Amino acid sequence: VQLVESGGGLVQAGGSLRLSCLVSGSFVSFHTMGWYRQAPGKQRELVAVITTSGHPSYLGSVEGRFTISRDNAKKTVYLQMDSLKPEDTAVYYCNGRVMATISTGLRDYWGQGTQVTVSS
Repeated sequence: VQLVESGGGLVQAGGSLRLSCLVSGSFVSFHTMGWYRQAPGKQRELVAVITTSGHPSYLGSVEGRFTISRDNAKKTVYLQMDSLKPEDTAVYYCNGRVMATISTGLRDYWGQGTQVTVSS
């Protein structure tokens, strides 16, 4: 199982980016998925999470600007980021609870991270 992120980059303040996280490899099912971020010198923080049924939750500072969604058929989770601010600059990581096989059960997996830089 691998979580493969894409969509990061450099954008001006007020702009938009969409991150994607593909759950690749062989697995039985994938469940709650989330996006974290880590800015230089700061701890990693949870930005948004979406349950298996599609219910989202957000960090207060991104509420109303970011939208998390999932396409189960495409095995992909998205993070649409609008009205970006310089303080959103960070490495963004995809995290997911995935059942690779019945014997392994549910385990946490992480993507490699994608850089998002917002210039002022």
